[in-house]
Amino acid sequence: MSHQTHTYHMVDPSPWPLTGAAAALLLTSGLAMWFHFNTMIPMTLGLAVTLLTMYQWWRDIVREGTFQGHHTKPVQKGLRLGMILFITSEVFFFLGFFWAFYHSSLAPTPELGGTWPPTGVTPINPFDVPLLNTAVLLASGVTVTWAHHAMMSANRTEATQGLALTILLGAYFTLLQAMEYGETPFTIADATYGATFFIATGFHGLHVIIGTAFLTVCLARQMNFHFTTTHHFGFEAAAWYWHFVDVVWLFLYISLYWWGS
Repeated sequence: MSHQTHTYHMVDPSPWPLTGAAAALLLTSGLAMWFHFNTMIPMTLGLAVTLLTMYQWWRDIVREGTFQGHHTKPVQKGLRLGMILFITSEVFFFLGFFWAFYHSSLAPTPELGGTWPPTGVTPINPFDVPLLNTAVLLASGVTVTWAHHAMMSANRTEATQGLALTILLGAYFTLLQAMEYGETPFTIADATYGATFFIATGFHGLHVIIGTAFLTVCLARQMNFHFTTTHHFGFEAAAWYWHFVDVVWLFLYISLYWWGS
């Protein structure tokens, strides 16, 4: 950066926004074609291009921040603001699901039997697998915080252990959620209850999978000495995202599983 007279990062031209947009269009239209025409070729192609774009785009960002020195203090400040705005948008994304749930449950219509849960729907016991999942996610919040403090204290061993534990707990949560879905006594087609339950918990599960992948990349970077005590925003962003996922689950557990049952 010796040729620059400023500390900002002028991003080089990149093909990845274009390939990412094309892949997203192919993936969503491919999903619709799978539902209506029972062909998975466009969806599979869209997924493959999406994954390739993700890998190459994030590889470039890691290079810019770790090896080329482009992530200066002002740039990191912008990245932090961007992550905060992204998480804010995710809050409103889930707010729509909670709005739908409370709109339906606080004043059940005659079509639902005038009760909540609707007539004929057997809810899940909130003190069974959901309570275990709550404990697992809360424990993962503790381990990711442990990893962060260890990283700031230059304790590489504990930072790696905390990250690895968080990833294992995230994978365990996903496994428990999948098992719960297999044993759920209702489906997404069972009135408003089934629709709001599976849409809200399903999207949360997707966020857990994304967060687990995010932390896995951070673990690989940590093992390759990419992070220092003062320069580890990639991990900070993953930790923020993971805490957001934790908090959303607490609201889901209290609303859908406990109060809603």
